[in-house]
Parts: sequence; structure tokens; C-alpha cells
Amino acid sequence: QVYGWGYNGSGQLGVGNNVNQVNPCRVMALSNTVIVKVACGNSHTLALSDEGKVYAWGANTSGQLATATKSNVFAPEQILQNIGRVVDIAASHYSNISAAMTQNSRVYMWGHCRGSQVVSDPIFTPFTSLHEVFACFGSPPITYKPVTVALDVGVKVEDSIKAAFDDQKIVKSKFICCEINYKLILEKNKYSDCYLFCNFLCLFFSVLEIDQFSYAVYRAFLRYLYTDQIDLPPEQALELLVLANAYCEDTLKKLCEKLMRDGIDVDNAAVLYFNAITFHAKELEEFCFRFALNHMTTVVQSKGFASLDETTVKNFITKAAKAGAFKT
Repeated sequence: QVYGWGYNGSGQLGVGNNVNQVNPCRVMALSNTVIVKVACGNSHTLALSDEGKVYAWGANTSGQLATATKSNVFAPEQILQNIGRVVDIAASHYSNISAAMTQNSRVYMWGHCRGSQVVSDPIFTPFTSLHEVFACFGSPPITYKPVTVALDVGVKVEDSIKAAFDDQKIVKSKFICCEINYKLILEKNKYSDCYLFCNFLCLFFSVLEIDQFSYAVYRAFLRYLYTDQIDLPPEQALELLVLANAYCEDTLKKLCEKLMRDGIDVDNAAVLYFNAITFHAKELEEFCFRFALNHMTTVVQSKGFASLDETTVKNFITKAAKAGAFKT
């Protein structure tokens, strides 16, 4: 639930009028929508739902709401319906700029960009983060939120390779028989994990079946090792997460978790929930369950839910009942 209070001269509280509110007042237009993030501008507001939809309201003199006109809007209206699923939004008190990032990491911006330039229709930018929008077009240049710096202390693939060079068992059983190919590929891919690396080298000399995961997952893993990028549907990202865990690739694990959380919708929620149970991913299981709980009617009518086995369905219904989903 979203509430607003305080100054409301431009309708930025989203309560249907421009009257100041001394007490918290619920934004009724969003009553049936699960909001995961709210971004406040100088006199306008953006909201992001758990389905990747964006809503805007408040002042619109600089086109910061991305609506058809520049009139102020007193209640939330859905915008950005033609750019795909949105995973992040941003606005700033210091400017009338709005920005959003889609699921495929495309950054869009609109509003009062620079000088007298006004952009009402969101434009695609070459930026890779929302911070760049406000650093380049904000006046003054700012970051739209505090910048956090995290130190990755996990075991890296390069460290695993270095440690493996001193492992005599691996050297004798894997590398001696394929020394030439080993040197060639190592120069090409110095970040590849040693153990997986050794298994694939054996393909040069004999057929080695690796069927624990699907072809698409292994391919995505190799692509990540070469490019630091993953290209996989959210439904298969959990398999990739398990594979990343097996090879101590902590950064890849974080990317997989983000992919699944950003990509969940009413059509694949049940499949992600089942996969989370299958691979014992408790946190993801709970995340999927909560999403399904908030969209119960549409999720249970989806093809994904229909594909669940009887035991999973019974356990889901029991868990949902305990959570109060069927109270009248």
C-alpha cells in the first residue's frame, strides 16, 4: 500500500486532488497494485510495480510524467507501456528529470533535460546506469541516490586456476595428455574455472556426456566466462545459479538471482516456484510464493500453474491458506 502526506500543490501525493494532507492518505488508484519502489522528483512521483509497470503523477510542466499532455496529474497513471518490463526507476528533487531501466538494461530518460530542452516522450540513451542520466543532464549534476560500494570477497575463477596449478592430481590426470590444446585455450580464456575447464578439454579426445544441466544452461555459463554477461530466460536462471554455486562463481550467482527477481510475472511465477523447490532455493521459493500470493487469481489460471504436479499444487494451496489467501 502507498500513502502520501504533506504539500500537494501539483498533485504529487496522488490522492486525486491538489489539497495538502496533514495526515497519511492512501493512494487509492494503486489499491490493486503491488508497488515495490517509489521515486520522488521535485513535484512529481513515479512508482514501480512488482510486474515491471510504471505509474506517474504530479507536476508535468517539463514532460516529466511522459503523458500525452503537459497537464498536472492528480492520480497515478500507467506510463512506459511500449518499452518492455521496467526493473528500476529514478527521479530527483533537484530537477524535473525522470529515468527508467528495462529488464534488458536499456536506460530511458524524459523531462527537463538541459537548458530549455524538454522531452515528453521517453528516449533511449547509451547509458548503462540511471546514475549517468542525472550526472550528465541534472542541474547540478548529482547521483539520484547514495552510491554504495561493495567489496566482492568471494573466490574468483582466476584464483581457482592458480590454486589448481599446484594440484598434482589434476595435472597428472588431465593436463599431461592434452598439453598443446590446454595452453592454447588457457591463453584465450584465463578466467575459466579449472575443473570445468578440464572436463571440456577432454572433448578433444573422447566423447564426454555432461547431462546434469540443459544445453542452454551450459552455454550460458560459458558465455558468462567469456563476456561477463548472461542471456537466459528467468525460468532457466535457477539451473545456472546451481551450476554457478558448484564452481564458486559468486558474481554469477548474484546475477542469476537478480534475473529471476526482475523477470518474474504471473505466467512464469508457478514455474519459478517449482524450480526453486526442486533446487532447494528457499529464499527464491519464498519470493515466488509471495508474488503468487499477491496475484493469486491470475497465477492459478496460468499455464505454468496448470503444469505443476499434484503434490506441489496441494502444498501451495495449503501454504496459501495459512497465509490468509482465502479469508473472506
